[in-house]
Amino acid sequence: MSRTARTASAAVVVALTLGISACGGSGGDDVAADSEQTLTVWAMGAEGEKLAEVADVYEKANPNITVKVTPVGWDVAHQKLVSAAAAGTMPDVAQMGGTYMGEFAELGVLEPVDTKSFDKKDFFPAGWNQGEVDGTAYGVPWYVDTRVLYYRTDLAEKAGVDKAPADWQEMRELATAYQEKAGTKWGLSIQPSGLDTVQNFSSFLYSAGGEILDDKGQAAIDSPEAVSALKEYGSYFEKGLSNKSVQPGYDVVKDFGNGRVPMFLGGPWHVTLLNEGQPQIKGKWAVAPVPAGKSSVSMAGGSSLVVSKDSEHKAAATKFIKYLTDTEGQADWYERTKDLPANTAAWDSGKLADDKDLQVFRKQMDTAKSSPSTAKLTEITDKVDQAVAKVTQGKASAEDALKTAQSEIEGLVKQ
Repeated sequence: MSRTARTASAAVVVALTLGISACGGSGGDDVAADSEQTLTVWAMGAEGEKLAEVADVYEKANPNITVKVTPVGWDVAHQKLVSAAAAGTMPDVAQMGGTYMGEFAELGVLEPVDTKSFDKKDFFPAGWNQGEVDGTAYGVPWYVDTRVLYYRTDLAEKAGVDKAPADWQEMRELATAYQEKAGTKWGLSIQPSGLDTVQNFSSFLYSAGGEILDDKGQAAIDSPEAVSALKEYGSYFEKGLSNKSVQPGYDVVKDFGNGRVPMFLGGPWHVTLLNEGQPQIKGKWAVAPVPAGKSSVSMAGGSSLVVSKDSEHKAAATKFIKYLTDTEGQADWYERTKDLPANTAAWDSGKLADDKDLQVFRKQMDTAKSSPSTAKLTEITDKVDQAVAKVTQGKASAEDALKTAQSEIEGLVKQ
C-alpha cells in the first residue's frame, strides 16, 4: 500500500478528533450474541474476498447472525477508515495492520480486546504486541508474517558452501562466493532506498539488538547497535554485492529463478510464488532463519481484527473473531489463503507441522519483533528509510545518517 494511503494529514487528524468528540463514545446498548443481528466487517485486499467464504460457513452454524463482509482495497483502506471514524460509521469488525493501530487507538475509535475471551499466550508474542498500544490490546492477531532468508542451494554448492549462513559474516562470505565462484550478478538482494526500505533493514537492526523507539517510546535509532546494523547493511552496496539502483515495484522472484540474485530476504508468500512461477529451480533453493548479528531476529507483520468502540454488536463481533482466531479457524484460514496463523496451536498438526520450510517461519516468529505502535509510525519509519538510502548511495556515514534520523524522530515523538 502507498504511504499516502496510510497517512492522514495533521488537519485531517485534528478534524477527525474533534468529530469523534462531538459524536460521543457509545453506539448504545450492546446486542446479545445470540440475538438476530447483522455484523458489518471490512477486510482488506485478498483477505476481503476470502473472508466472505468463511462468513457463509459461519452463518450456517450461527443462523441468527448475518455477516456482511465488505472487501476494501489496501490502496484506499486508510482513507475509508479515517472517513468512517470521523462519521461514526466504523464497521463492527475491521482488519487492521500494525501501521494503523497506534493512530486509530489514539483517535479513540477502537474497543479494547476482551482479555477474558482472548489469551495473549495463545498467539506469537510479536503478533499480540502489534495490536497493543500503550499497554492496552486493541487488536486480536489474525495472521502473521515475517522475513527469512531465501537462498539458492545449487549455486551455493557451486560456490563451495553446503549450508545456510548462520550469522552476518557467513552471509557476507556466501554473497561474495556467489559472485566470484558461481558467477551471479549480485550476492544478496536488499532494498537500497525508497518506500519501506525499513522492512529489509529491520532484520539487521533487530538482529543487532537495536530498535527504532525504546520501551518508553523515545527515539533510539542512533544507538551503537543501530549504527552497527546500518554499517553492515551498507557494506553490501559498498562492495557491489547488492544493487544500489532498484526500480520501484521490483520483483526479486524472476532474478532468483534465473540466478542473477541468489539470496534475498522474503516473506511466506514467496514460497508460493517460487513454486508456481519458477518451477525450474524446484529443489534448488531453501529458506533459513535470518543470519544473526547478536541474535537472529526478524520483523513481524500481519494483521489484527479490531472491534469498533461504537459497535452495538460487540458480543457477536467478539464471538466471530474468536471463531476466526481459534486453532481450527486458523488452520482453515491457512488452507484458504496461505496466510500464516497467529495462533501457535494451529502449527502443531497438518501441513503446517509437516512442512520444513513453513517451520522455519514459525521458528523466526518466535523471536520476531513488531514495529512500535504509535500514531506517527509511518512518519517515523520514513526517517529511517531516508537514513538507509543516504548510506546505500554513499552520501553519508551510518553514524551521520542515523544522527540526523534520531533528531528528526525525536521531534516527531515529542509532538
